[in-house]
Amino acid sequence: MKSDDIKYEPISGREFPRFSAIKTFFRLPHVPVDADYDVGLMGIPYDGGTSYRPGARFAPTAVRQASSVGRGYNWARGTHLWSSLRFADIGDCPTVPVDQKMTYERIEKFFGQLMKLNKRFVSVGGDHSTTLPVLRALHKKYGKLALIHFDAHLDTYPAAWDCEYHHGTFVRHALVEKLIDPKHTLQIGLRGPLVDENDLKVARDYKIRSTTVDDIRIGGLEKFIAGLPNFDESSKCPPTYISFDIDCLDPSCAPGTGTPVPGGLTTYETQRILRALKIQNLVGADIVEVSPPFDHAEITALAAVDTMFELMGLMVQKKLR
Repeated sequence: MKSDDIKYEPISGREFPRFSAIKTFFRLPHVPVDADYDVGLMGIPYDGGTSYRPGARFAPTAVRQASSVGRGYNWARGTHLWSSLRFADIGDCPTVPVDQKMTYERIEKFFGQLMKLNKRFVSVGGDHSTTLPVLRALHKKYGKLALIHFDAHLDTYPAAWDCEYHHGTFVRHALVEKLIDPKHTLQIGLRGPLVDENDLKVARDYKIRSTTVDDIRIGGLEKFIAGLPNFDESSKCPPTYISFDIDCLDPSCAPGTGTPVPGGLTTYETQRILRALKIQNLVGADIVEVSPPFDHAEITALAAVDTMFELMGLMVQKKLR
């Protein structure tokens, strides 16, 4: 089939019931990386940077399966994804499960190709260590990026077992390598115990805005949303990247993750926050740390699908009703 003949919309649920057919993200067409789509949906099946519960390498497959129940119309935004942009499943990024250095090289090369093709994307990891090489590839095209980071953890932690690169270090390295602009970095959903106060040092030194679940619950969701910064020209904001660690959600909403932390956000709260974000140039996003072996009844995978839907909605962002 020629690229011009591809219909960038899901296969019909009346022709193939949602439990059938080959699984792709949202039942959208699977196309080559250089096809004529606007936003690529893809997987990064790697969890070699995980320090506790492995299994995130299986997330792209699980989220594809769960996304069979997805739809295209965003009721809150009043927009339809398939009518607004051409979304497609572009497969998985190549990885090497036993070698992190080689995996980083392959991720950076893969996303570098997307940048040369002027593509935007939403990826499903993979553990959070995979975000760093993605940011490196984007930085070569866009320079410093704004970062919106949903997570239970700061991810500014030091090396572990003398290993600099693991799933809790990507923000620290992104700051040191000047991949992201600390003035336009926002962390949402932080909580839980730390080793000691030094764990806060990097965030404080770079003066990034790190918000906790208490900032949402004690002051109230509406007040928190009203205080969100704008990521647009009015704030002189660079192109924006969103990294969504599923463990920002409470384990009751996302049990299948590598390092669960009680006291987290609900899926409703993250929906509302994502819908409230004002982003002029969202160039990419990821969802990481979904670990299917620890999931139950696809609870976590469905939360990832819902997040993916909202991130795709941000790609076609319009004023909410």
